[in-house]
Amino acid sequence: MAADPDRVTPSRLQVALALLSVYLIWGSTYLGIRFGLQGFPPFLMAGLRFLCAGSAVYLWLRLRGRPAPTARQWRNAALMGVLLLGLGNGLVSVAQQSVASGLAAVAVASMPLWAALFGLAFGRRYRGLEWLGVLVGFAGVLLLNAGEALQARPLAALALVVAAASWALGSVWSRGRDLPSPFMSTAAQMLTGGVAMLAFGLATGERIEGTPPASAIAALAYLAVFGSIIGFGAYIWLLNNVRPALATSYAYVNPPIAVLLGALLAGEQVGWQTVLAMAVILSGVVLISRGAAPPPGTVRPVTRTPA
Repeated sequence: MAADPDRVTPSRLQVALALLSVYLIWGSTYLGIRFGLQGFPPFLMAGLRFLCAGSAVYLWLRLRGRPAPTARQWRNAALMGVLLLGLGNGLVSVAQQSVASGLAAVAVASMPLWAALFGLAFGRRYRGLEWLGVLVGFAGVLLLNAGEALQARPLAALALVVAAASWALGSVWSRGRDLPSPFMSTAAQMLTGGVAMLAFGLATGERIEGTPPASAIAALAYLAVFGSIIGFGAYIWLLNNVRPALATSYAYVNPPIAVLLGALLAGEQVGWQTVLAMAVILSGVVLISRGAAPPPGTVRPVTRTPA
């Protein structure tokens, strides 16, 4: 395929800044959720976050002349919004009411392992290295869940497992579906997922009691603006300008950053078992990505919804 003469090669500084944004912002969203929970219940907080972010992105795209999604695209985006955001992000917020943000980030790092398993249901065949990655990764998940922090909180452990599995199912299901352009698809997912979480939160009795503290309001604003808009914008730019393997390297970097920020800014204690489980899980993710890597010279699209 001939090179696009109008395509401008990004500078190293641009790539570095975009990667730094994805690494730091997405790695910090777990700590942001923890602070946000000090003034908001989990589903209402997540619903407000994504509804505000989705509305802003959707309005911006429409003002720039982008077409609105079709009815089928809205339906597909809504299902993804429920799986990825409603169950994925919503249940992470639920779990973080009782577990450390770093521990939640390590558990969510198992998402590629679930995606590999769900791929079987959609007819994908795997190489030996990918299967080895799945086995190694799930050994890390078992090690993580055997630790005292999650053993003492079985509902939080279940929420984190379901969150990672739901995110993976939504990601695998989305391949080949009729969806609008990446940015419009993200806006539609955030809008529908946000509405679903607000409705579920209100239906289950969640209410915002009094005026939330300034720190919780600031955390909610940070999650909406930086986590859901700027972070995802940087990620979309990376997907269109660098190799997919580099763009998706956030999967290896976010958990250590979340653990470090939780320890430095929130005084979270990180046990040796959590650190060891993180190393094992990320080793499995690396094996899967290496085994699934396309041959040199080919490009495979990758989709990720904001965390």
